Amino acid sequence: MNKNDLISAVADSADLSKADATKAVDAVFDVITGAMKKGDEVRLVGFGSFVVTNRAATEGRNPRTGETIKIPASRQPKFRPGKGLKDALN
Repeated sequence: MNKNDLISAVADSADLSKADATKAVDAVFDVITGAMKKGDEVRLVGFGSFVVTNRAATEGRNPRTGETIKIPASRQPKFRPGKGLKDALN
């Protein structure tokens, strides 16, 4: 399922126009992204949690030349599925 499929499914499920469903889906993504940029966790009970983890700086190797390179520290988005989602899949 891609974003357009999701928008169509939301429009059908909630009896909305595709334009309104597009606004709703985009708003949800924007709110989750904004909260994660601030370092907040977004917890949706029964579905899962979106969290930001910090990855430390490390050294790696360029596979082509074997040269050592520095990989800078970064913040990574993670999703942890909740019990309700896990149970629905199993």
